[in-house]
Amino acid sequence: MSNIHPTAVVHPTAKIDPTVKIDPYAVIGEEVALGAGTWIGAHATVEFTTMGKDNKIFPGAHVGGAPQDLKYAGERTRLVMGDGNKVRETVTLNRGTSSTGETRIGSGCLFMAYSHVAHDCRIGDGVVVVNCVGIAGHVEIGDFTVIGGLVGIHQFVRIGRYCMVGGGSMVGKDIPSFCTCQGDRATLRGLNLIGMRRAGLGREAISAVKEAYKGLFLSGQTLETAIAQMKDSSPSAEVSQMIDFIERSKRGVMRPAAGAEQEEEVSV
Repeated sequence: MSNIHPTAVVHPTAKIDPTVKIDPYAVIGEEVALGAGTWIGAHATVEFTTMGKDNKIFPGAHVGGAPQDLKYAGERTRLVMGDGNKVRETVTLNRGTSSTGETRIGSGCLFMAYSHVAHDCRIGDGVVVVNCVGIAGHVEIGDFTVIGGLVGIHQFVRIGRYCMVGGGSMVGKDIPSFCTCQGDRATLRGLNLIGMRRAGLGREAISAVKEAYKGLFLSGQTLETAIAQMKDSSPSAEVSQMIDFIERSKRGVMRPAAGAEQEEEVSV
């Protein structure tokens, strides 16, 4: 335990791997488990959290804090985090409520300074949350999505995999996988082609997603009709993922702005 600075406060219930480094004045609270290679910066606070290995919690961050929910009455809930995440200065990641019992964060995520993840959220792997983003309770964000700075995301919104949310957007509807959006209130602006290429999707897969986007959002058909036609045409795995996401939506799916032109929408 020589890696723990003498001014740090560590609760006796905490389980800390011997390779964890804890800097001055950090507070490790109740029922915390820290995996190998993790670093807790000065004045950071971690409580009611289980995290894997090689996480970096920067100075002043607060991980596993009580949810900002008026219904919360002190239930023993948790925050669960994977490996290799970076939580920058003054980030707040709240634990769950009795609704689900936990907030879950995957591996390889980056939470930039002043961003906030509320109670009961589900954040996938490789997600980037830029400065001053506010993510409300029960939000789901899929793998390798990027949330631009100053974005606000309404509670219970679902965002798919490989999405790109433009800075300053106010997001009130579900965003299907592979899409980009921008605005207040945000509307779809096309496809995250750069993200798909970086993910290793081939030309045929990307072309199939483009055609699906046109059919779903730019053809003038209802979503139900477009989805039925796609299901009859043996859709690719990526298109099937978009269809499944849309069919499971409860808040409603984000659409392009009225009058959006087809070519502009698919060439982002």
